[in-house]
Formats: sequence, C-alpha cells, structure tokens
Amino acid sequence: MEKLSLAKELANNTYPGRGIVIGRSEDGSKAVTAYFIMGRSSNSRNRVFVEEGEGIRTEAFDPSKLEDPSLIIYAPVRVLGKDTIVTNGDQTDTIYDGMSKGLTFEQSLRIRQYEPDGPNYTPRISGIMHVENGEYDYSMSILKSNNGNPDGNNRYTFSYDHPVAGEGRFIHTYARNENPLPSFEGEPKWVELSGDIDTFTKMVWENLNEENKVSLFVRYIDIATGTYETRIMNKNQ
Repeated sequence: MEKLSLAKELANNTYPGRGIVIGRSEDGSKAVTAYFIMGRSSNSRNRVFVEEGEGIRTEAFDPSKLEDPSLIIYAPVRVLGKDTIVTNGDQTDTIYDGMSKGLTFEQSLRIRQYEPDGPNYTPRISGIMHVENGEYDYSMSILKSNNGNPDGNNRYTFSYDHPVAGEGRFIHTYARNENPLPSFEGEPKWVELSGDIDTFTKMVWENLNEENKVSLFVRYIDIATGTYETRIMNKNQ
C-alpha cells in the first residue's frame, strides 16, 4: 500500500462526503483524529459543530431552514473513559451504549447497518481511539451496502496497534462525486500526518472543497497524560 498525501486526497475529491482520520502525530506524542462533514443539499449544508461535554454534536445553523434532521443531527464524538468515539452518525450512541455494557467496538455495531438513504445507501463509518497508561491503539469500521445492493450489509473492522508516528488512516463515505454516490472502497487509506494541531487543522480545512465543506473537528490527545486539545471549524458563522 502506498502512503498518500492527505492534502492531495482531499483536494482531488470534490465530495468525499463525511470523513474520519485517525493516527499519531509526527512527534509521536499525540493521538490524532479529524472528522469532517460536507453537503450538497441546503439541508446538509445548514449545520455547525458545537461542543457537548467532552465531545461534539451537529446543530442546525438556521433552525427555520431545517428540513429533515434524521440523518444530519447527531453526536459525532463522545468520550467513554479512556476511549474517544468518532462516527458519521447516531451510531456514536450505539457504540457508547454497547461498550458501557461490556461489548466491544465491533460487537456494538452488529445491530447497525448503512444509512437508509437510497439510492446512495451511505456507509456508516466509525472509529475508536484508546489512550491509557502511555499506550495507544485505534480501530475503524465501515458498514456498507453490498456494492449498492441494499439486500446485503457488509461489515469491515480494521484495528491498528502501536500506531507509527507521522501516519494515520483515512476513511470517507463516498469514493467520488457521482449520482448515485458510490461508497468508499477498500481498507482505510494510509496517509501522512504532520504538524501541530493548528497546522493540521488548517491543512485539512483548506483542502476540502470550498463549495461543499461544512464543518471540521480535530483533536490531539496527549498519549502520556490523556489531556487533549480540540479545534472546530464551521463554514457557517
């Protein structure tokens, strides 16, 4: 597998949809994650990220223009003990609730499938980061239709122990900007990670398509202490 430039992957795709990046900072000291949302419809674009507890939630920028909240209003990020959960939908709550009852990340997602938004059948993408006692590992998941056929629900989980400094994995909902939107294919992309939180946030935000980008969340977690820094970017101000 070729290590890719995250900047180029973002800049060369006008509509990757929603995306999750997880990895380790260039200096090796931080667990890194980013989550972004994009939109082609006015309903999807009418959103902002706001902080909620140790995580975030989506909120309508203009409540009077909110059409259908079912797939666009949710908590993308929640924290459960030493675990940070990042997803593109309300399966954040499913993972949180399942793990609270002793299930694993993968087991918690067994009751979920792709989003009911045919003909796209948007994949549900999820990630979990575990930082404890100076150790760090993470996993990512994608639940998708069977090559556009809603009769099948394909489940893939990828786990990464001892992440290497300066690299991460990138997964997004759509392979490219077409109609209907084709689902992401293959395992999460191997990408380079560099810079501090502000440099990284700026790079991701500036390389997302200007017309379609909506919001971005970035968090750097200190692997030694568990403390973290967060950045949020919203196109709607």
